[in-house]
Amino acid sequence: MCYIATSIFMRISPDSMKKIVNLNTYFRLLLLIFGSSILFFLLYLSLYLYTDQQEKHVYQSTYDQYTNEVNSLVQLNSNIHTASIIDVTFWDDLVKFTQTKDKDWFRRYVVMEFNSYDVDYIGVYGLQNEFINNTSTAKIKTKDFIPKAVFAKLYQSKFIRYYMRIPEGVVEVFGATIHPSDDPGKNKSKPSGYFFMARLLDDSYFTRLEKISSSDVNFLRADKADLEDETIAAEVPLKDWQNKEVVRLLFKRPFNLNFKNTKEILSVIMLASVLSMLVYWYYSRRWVYKPLQLITKILETGNGKTIAKLKQAPGEFGYIGNLFEENDHQRKQLEIAKRKAEESDKLKSSFLANLSHEIRTPMNAIIGFSDLLNNANLAEEDKADYLKIIRNSGTNLVSIIEDLIEMSKIDAQQITPKFKGFDLEKCVNEIFETINVTIPEGKEIAFAIQPTQQLLPSKILSDETKLRQILTNLITNAIKYTQRGFVTFGYSVDEQRRLVEFMVQDSGIGIDENNLRVIFDRFRRIEDDFSVELSGLGLGLAISKAYVEMLGGTISVSSIVGEGSVFSFTIPLKLDETVEATNQTDLGSSCEYDSNRTILIAEDDNINFLLLKKILQIKNYTILRAVNGQEAVDTCQLNPDIDLVFMDIKMPVMDGYTAFEEVRKLRPDLPVIAQTAHSSNEDRERIMRAGFTDYITKPLDKEKVFEIIDKQLVVNNG
Repeated sequence: MCYIATSIFMRISPDSMKKIVNLNTYFRLLLLIFGSSILFFLLYLSLYLYTDQQEKHVYQSTYDQYTNEVNSLVQLNSNIHTASIIDVTFWDDLVKFTQTKDKDWFRRYVVMEFNSYDVDYIGVYGLQNEFINNTSTAKIKTKDFIPKAVFAKLYQSKFIRYYMRIPEGVVEVFGATIHPSDDPGKNKSKPSGYFFMARLLDDSYFTRLEKISSSDVNFLRADKADLEDETIAAEVPLKDWQNKEVVRLLFKRPFNLNFKNTKEILSVIMLASVLSMLVYWYYSRRWVYKPLQLITKILETGNGKTIAKLKQAPGEFGYIGNLFEENDHQRKQLEIAKRKAEESDKLKSSFLANLSHEIRTPMNAIIGFSDLLNNANLAEEDKADYLKIIRNSGTNLVSIIEDLIEMSKIDAQQITPKFKGFDLEKCVNEIFETINVTIPEGKEIAFAIQPTQQLLPSKILSDETKLRQILTNLITNAIKYTQRGFVTFGYSVDEQRRLVEFMVQDSGIGIDENNLRVIFDRFRRIEDDFSVELSGLGLGLAISKAYVEMLGGTISVSSIVGEGSVFSFTIPLKLDETVEATNQTDLGSSCEYDSNRTILIAEDDNINFLLLKKILQIKNYTILRAVNGQEAVDTCQLNPDIDLVFMDIKMPVMDGYTAFEEVRKLRPDLPVIAQTAHSSNEDRERIMRAGFTDYITKPLDKEKVFEIIDKQLVVNNG
């Protein structure tokens, strides 16, 4: 077939080749496809014919071999019984039995040994064909079923094996003439009688054949049902004493070498080759020729209707049509993106302007009132007011900086929740107590906790610090935007959904619909006559939303302008199953504080050192200074009287962490307090994991400093 195809191509004339070369690209492509399809069709056809021939050859060879095998196995299965009957029929006692017909002898020597013959029937007949005696299993009830004509043939042949039907089924019969023991060849004496053995061709017979032939064996039914796929079968005819067929045994064995699937596949491929040529012609014209015409027209005219037609073309041409349309779409998208970028720039500009305002406002107060404090004639009352204003402005400035740092850490994904068990009811009450004392006296607000209907049976597992900050942000916002009325908060437990839902409600100014959509976006603040008077960057709600999502919950808000707002959020309800040991450290009711102590300040910044030194000198502590970590280690080694160390974390030569490790080696029990400008929870946890006794953040709070010192330098009176 391949030779024929090659000959066809070789006979193409030069003129025909020129015509082919002059065809346009589409028709050359079409000709190439048709030529390839015809070539492959001829190839598949030759493969099909070869496969068909090989299948017939392999099947016939296997069938012949299998037929010989099963015939041999059937013969082999009968050889043992053939040997047994030949062996038992030249026996003097058996010769004597044919004459005496002694039933007792038959019982002792035949019946008792019946199982050793592995047959279902044994019968003995006299020389005159008369029935003498028999024994059989329960399978065969018939006593005398040997045809009379068999005896004459057996008399001549001395041995016979044949098959016959009896009421119980098909049996295999073995017959032999009886002779004295001195005539094993059965050619010296005349027969004294006849000895028959028979076995029923039942399930046990078939099972034995199946084991030795690895086949399924059964009688061949009259209808000769079709064989299953992937099987090979052989038939063994079972004939009677007249060489007439009684029944056939059917042997079936798996035959996996089946070419049917291969031929089917090749047939499908050949059919597909023919169909593909037609399909190629139709669809190449539809998918290639016509789209190429449309593209040419689009490039020449730029017609919009032509672009729409090209879009309907399948494959890459449809994609090209989409690209033409996408150009216009991208232009519109670029305009939208430009507007969004301009809006984002405006938001950032607004945020930066607001940031500048929020920073300059406390800085103006700090610098301005610091200048006024230089007036020597300033009254003590005014001086105290100015100092209070400076302190509050400094606190506001620190709060602004911390919000910016926290937002940047959220963006950088540097914050992860720290889950641990805590008492939720206690946490809510502490938040209430903390915020309640900070409500301005000029506001007529009823601040209260909404009691929960269901208390938790144990501690809840979540991040307490972040939960406190979320609630604090929402409550302080509610108080900020409420002049009079109420602010309430609380929580409820949803056992079915395994959630804890928190709610903060106020009767403040409310939020309009436009602001509700962007209330949790960063750089967003409610801009109205009331909010202009309030400070803040508009990051508190964005931070709260990020924290709620970190804890695995959601946050939402509903509001009516002039009536108030309701902020609600959820966190997963997970109970802490761990049992904590109670730590009952009793400092004693009688303790005193000794100011005659030596404190080392490890601080490289002169201003920070001076501030802490002045604070400590209020209580007359002895002050030592180290300007870097290495100097702090050396000072601790040379001054065993040092009672406490304030260790700055960020110092030259040796940082605070490394210096602390070295001091611990020298003075394991020496209290070391970390001081740092980093105020996040992650920084605090890192410091405490490092082993510091405690920590304090900058800017320093005088009362906090004294509280830490008093806690560490307690002297028990006994």
